[in-house]
Amino acid sequence: MSAIDRLLGDRRALLERLTPGEALAAQRGGALLVDTRPAVNRESEGEIPGALVIDRNVLEWRLDPTSPDRVPEADSADRRIVLFCNEGYASSLAAVQLQELGLHRATDLIGGFRAWRGQGLPVLEPRL
Repeated sequence: MSAIDRLLGDRRALLERLTPGEALAAQRGGALLVDTRPAVNRESEGEIPGALVIDRNVLEWRLDPTSPDRVPEADSADRRIVLFCNEGYASSLAAVQLQELGLHRATDLIGGFRAWRGQGLPVLEPRL
C-alpha cells in the first residue's frame, strides 16, 4: 500500500462520508455542497445545481466562519458542509482539514461528482 493510500484511509476514518443520495438529502436539509473541482472539469462534465464553487487552494479561507475572506454561506462552525471533487479523493483530505479548523460537520461525497452523475441525480449540463 502506498503512503498516500494509508493517509487517505486514516483521514477517511475521521469522516462520516455521504453517498450521492445522502448528499442530496443533506443539501435539501440545508447542508452546503461545495464543488472543489477545477474549472475544466466543471465546464466539460457539468455541475450540481445549488453547489457552491470554491477552488481547493482557497477552501479553508472561504469556509472558515472567522475568516475575513469567508463566503457569506460560511456562517457557522456548525454548518453541515459536503465537499466533492471528481471522484472523492481530494475532497476527503480537504474535509478533514476543515474539521481541523473547527468545522466538525464537514465531510465529503463518496465517489465525487462522477458518482452523483452516475446515479442520475440532478446535474446542470456542461456549457459547450
